[in-house]
Amino acid sequence: MACVPSVTTTFPVRRGERQLVSPARPTPYEFKMLSDIDDQDVLRFYRSGAFFYRSSASKAGLDPAKVIRSALSEALVHFYPLAGRFRELRPTRKLVVECTGEGVVFVEADADVRMDDLGDSLAPPVPCSDKLLCEPESPTADVIDRPLLYVQVTRLTCGGFVFGFQICHCIADGTGIVQFLTTLTEFARGVPGAPTVRPVWERELFTASWPPEVSHDHLEYAPLPERPAAGKDHRVNPSDGDDVFDHHAFFFGPAEIAAIRSQAPPALRSAASRFDLVGAFMWRCRAAALQFDPDDSVRLHIFVNARVRNRSRRPVPAGYYGNAFAFASASAPAGELCRRPFRYALQLLAEAKARASREGYVQSVAGFNAARRRPPFPKARTYLISDVTNAGLLAVDFGWGRPVYGGPATIMLASFHQEGRNEAGEPGILVPIRLPASAMERLKQNVRKELAGAHVDDVETAADETNSNMHGGGVLAKL
Repeated sequence: MACVPSVTTTFPVRRGERQLVSPARPTPYEFKMLSDIDDQDVLRFYRSGAFFYRSSASKAGLDPAKVIRSALSEALVHFYPLAGRFRELRPTRKLVVECTGEGVVFVEADADVRMDDLGDSLAPPVPCSDKLLCEPESPTADVIDRPLLYVQVTRLTCGGFVFGFQICHCIADGTGIVQFLTTLTEFARGVPGAPTVRPVWERELFTASWPPEVSHDHLEYAPLPERPAAGKDHRVNPSDGDDVFDHHAFFFGPAEIAAIRSQAPPALRSAASRFDLVGAFMWRCRAAALQFDPDDSVRLHIFVNARVRNRSRRPVPAGYYGNAFAFASASAPAGELCRRPFRYALQLLAEAKARASREGYVQSVAGFNAARRRPPFPKARTYLISDVTNAGLLAVDFGWGRPVYGGPATIMLASFHQEGRNEAGEPGILVPIRLPASAMERLKQNVRKELAGAHVDDVETAADETNSNMHGGGVLAKL
């Protein structure tokens, strides 16, 4: 079966004292309001990432921790709200940033491990993630009066290092995080005139008018009741229950994508992206593996970037690092989703993305959240996916070259489609999944069965289309 084996290496890590790194020069003291997209309860947690770097002969004698610490201080001059603290307005619980300049947490550490011991096929959860990150991972967190960013630089015995970070999701989305990291690396490399892209606040772009205007239906926020009495395992979140969980990174190269594409309806066969194909495929396989009751509604939630034209009434300016996304939501009875062919799931996904791509949809989400005082985000029987293959994570270069791995450090509420390679070095998409161990075994079987069930002639035809859109080739992994 197409997969990337988990790396289970453990190693000791010695952390130094926590330091507060503040902006290198004075910054404005002010209060900054978050948007009504930023200010959702579901975003009150710290999103983590890890970047693994090999040693570089050109950097011999340089301490990456000291280089990055200095660059961080410079970057915070431009991203100075990150050096502040969240305050909560009463009685609405609205979040604002008090730009105090207090700083962010920075930790130097050393690990008794070499990069070669970790291999080239890293995927979340990365080895010893709990030791490479400053804070315990959790899908929820108290974000009031806490640092908004935690950074740890862990030196390896080979001269390489790991850059680990945790940032409050309310302050930035994935695109914004990469923009900040890019600025940080520019200062680390001594790029003249950095930052190349100036940060833009402008959170009023996604702040609701008063009274709030809701111009679209938002079924993605409609509750899905938990059904623990049904006797089925619905617990798929990190803090739920006492189950033993398993992690697995599924790999989809050109041939696997072609096998899935061959099962798409003619109208979507060429139009559907790799993300759409794999997302619908895994939604269906995952729902079957979790053995939901046939009448249970199951959902697929997709992050839709509002920076793309027609998803926002006003253009999102370059440099905007706030949250600029909506959730596209597809729903179906579990029995129908698993019984009907793959094309049914793909059509539901395509329709959900089309709804969320309408002009003004994201502003309507902002109005909905303001009117409902940040409604809870349903998690039961929901598969949440995001595409980071084009986010630029593998271009985050502090001067030591491209990372061996760059992306999420752990698997929490969402599954991220990432750039990756299998053991043979073939390029493709990695889809890390976290499920109860028994369900994971069923998921592996479902993926194997569905890929093997594609018609060979159709696969060969679709493979020609897929390879034309891929950087590199590949053959179908042994099933």
